[in-house]
Amino acid sequence: MGTELAGAEFVVVANRLPVDLEKLPDGTERWKASPGGLVTALEPMLRNREGAWVGWPGLADADAEPFVDNGLQLHPVRLSAKEVEDYYEGFSNGTLWPLYHDVVAPPAFHRHWWQAYVKVNQRFAEVVAEVAAQDAVVWIQDYQLQLMPAMLRELRPDLRIGFFLHIPFPPTELFQQLPWRREIVQGLLGADLVGFHTPGGVRNFRWLATRFTEATPGPARNEVSYGDRVVRLGAFPISIDSGALNALSRTSEVQERAKQIRADLGDPDHVILGVDRLDYTKGINVRLRAFEELLEEGLADDTAFVQLATPSRERVEHYQKMRNDIEQSVGRINGEYARVGFPVLHYLHQSLPREELAAFFVAADVMLVTPLRDGMNLVAKEYVACRSDLGGVLVLSEFAGAAIELKEAVLVNPHDTDGVKNALHAALTMSPTEGRRRMRALRKQVLANDVDKWARSFLDALGLHDD
Repeated sequence: MGTELAGAEFVVVANRLPVDLEKLPDGTERWKASPGGLVTALEPMLRNREGAWVGWPGLADADAEPFVDNGLQLHPVRLSAKEVEDYYEGFSNGTLWPLYHDVVAPPAFHRHWWQAYVKVNQRFAEVVAEVAAQDAVVWIQDYQLQLMPAMLRELRPDLRIGFFLHIPFPPTELFQQLPWRREIVQGLLGADLVGFHTPGGVRNFRWLATRFTEATPGPARNEVSYGDRVVRLGAFPISIDSGALNALSRTSEVQERAKQIRADLGDPDHVILGVDRLDYTKGINVRLRAFEELLEEGLADDTAFVQLATPSRERVEHYQKMRNDIEQSVGRINGEYARVGFPVLHYLHQSLPREELAAFFVAADVMLVTPLRDGMNLVAKEYVACRSDLGGVLVLSEFAGAAIELKEAVLVNPHDTDGVKNALHAALTMSPTEGRRRMRALRKQVLANDVDKWARSFLDALGLHDD
């Protein structure tokens, strides 16, 4: 691995590196920054400790050497095209993702997918075992690497290992469908600290650990004893860089662009906004149906609805069908209710830059966040962070982890079309005084609890203290 890269005291492990390897048309390759909340939160801590990040570079069959980027050690893990298909698209996103999201779509249980998942988790563990210094702290991220804590402990018992799950942890009855349920629980029990977004995730995992392994209830409520170790479990609700987003939304450029967006929409009385990755868990169809019924009943006159859907997992058949269904709904609703030059529904299937997204948040009177199940949902928090004017109303699914913290949102059951429709109507007709009262309380929560606080609270619990 090279002496200049040896011995990181703090290692973050995720399915992806914070940079992507891109293949250019002329056949050459280059690294491109792939900014995310996690990178922003952890970069300062990694740099202070000459830390390392281990992950897949995002390109199949890429033989990339470890390198230093801006003082950060990056260690690429190679995945073959077949492994991307079986471990990533298969077991991670065809088995675990739907299972952990309340079986919104049926999970598939293929043995060859599982075998690839085991193999790739082992490879990640071997790379980290080589990269980490003696007694280092390792923080493993998310559902793609749930076997890794135990595999790494086997290789390096000296390490302090944390694991955080960024998606919901399912109810025990659903988790038990998984043919490899025992192996997954044992994998996670290799960590010293296992973190979830909500106390519900902690409860579910604790019950499964004592049911399917030799773990017994630990000395404290959120602990289990496993072998000669105590494994701590905790709820750590993730957040966003709320201060930076708040500042960005106040800039004259973003404020002007927000006005321009409303003008481009024909200066309607109300603008409704949905911003989601195109995924079947996000409940996009139900909000379109609710909006259509409001139009039918004459309760959404002079209202424009903008749905931004970020492309996602384009190669998976299930996603292609969903995209077609949504685009048909958009066409049908506009065919029925648009006027020449003024569609009622604006649908963009593309990723937008951060400044543009902030302008949409500032421009929207109502933010509709209606996932059928979501670990947290950071879009809800981003909307709140952008509303320094105390304008706007957040309509939020009670099945998003964020609902536990954002109690002043208008909470809805996304399976109940009438409920979503009534909540949308309530948001459109809410008095400015009531709207400001709710938004003030939401902002207090989001600005006080940012992503930095989330990372620090997890790492403090794991025993990594800032020097």
